[in-house]
Amino acid sequence: MHVTLLSRGLSIYTTRRLAQAARLRGARVRVLDPLGVEMHLDDRPAAFYRQRKLPPTDVVVPRIAPSIQAYGLAVVNHFGMMGVPTLNDATAIASSRNKMRSLQLLAASGVPVPATVMAATASDLREMVELVGGVPVLIKLLTPAERPGVMVCESLQSMEAAMEAVLSMGHNLLVQRYVRRRRERDLRALVVGGRAVAWVERRPRPGRLLHTRARGAQLKAVKVPAAVDRIAVEAARVVGLEVAAVDLIETHGGPMVFDVNSSPGLKGLERATGKDLALPIIGRAEELARSQPRRKQAP
Repeated sequence: MHVTLLSRGLSIYTTRRLAQAARLRGARVRVLDPLGVEMHLDDRPAAFYRQRKLPPTDVVVPRIAPSIQAYGLAVVNHFGMMGVPTLNDATAIASSRNKMRSLQLLAASGVPVPATVMAATASDLREMVELVGGVPVLIKLLTPAERPGVMVCESLQSMEAAMEAVLSMGHNLLVQRYVRRRRERDLRALVVGGRAVAWVERRPRPGRLLHTRARGAQLKAVKVPAAVDRIAVEAARVVGLEVAAVDLIETHGGPMVFDVNSSPGLKGLERATGKDLALPIIGRAEELARSQPRRKQAP
């Protein structure tokens, strides 16, 4: 079995762990920087890496950073055109990175999500904020690289000032209901191949909002009810992801999915759970490679 990892480099913890897991299972591994892949379209598509034709591979595991999203997704799609199975295809990755699109997909399939509005102008949003229950609200900034920032606005005045500033910079934003939680935490599931292989809770550092969890939040392994497990698995399936981190909040009305991530980092998850989480990802990649016949690549 030959596994190709699309990543900026082995210095990244998750990439390194995936390479180790693949070699442990006896696979040959290569790591390609997506920006070094050249795509050739003709009667049969072909791929090169820094001007050298790429030899065949059995499966591609994409780790596409938001900063190179457009080119990276074209590379993932190109391997698909060549008949190589990809663990998360370009369409699913793009859907997960477009936060409104992913919420639309989830809501249309009956997966519970927080009340959300999106509009092109601040005046429209001011009128529509009542649809999510009024203030306080969360304002989520969507930058061109899809790196969301989050602000909590507790008054109409602060909300309007924030919206005017964001929209004047040409960015899009979402306004969501500030959901009252049963506990001051959120939950993250790592879903691989239709199964949740790990669950953690995330709590903020003292003095920080829960939504700044990436900056010093405490992670701890937890067990969840089967019904919550099913929601996470369904969320990944609806977005079309074989590998996903699904983030949920617990409300008095039940759990809600607020984000689905197509390139989850493993470092915090592995430290919190004590599990090898790279092995199931590589195992799923190998299953796809064996079950999906692929066209011969151009000689």
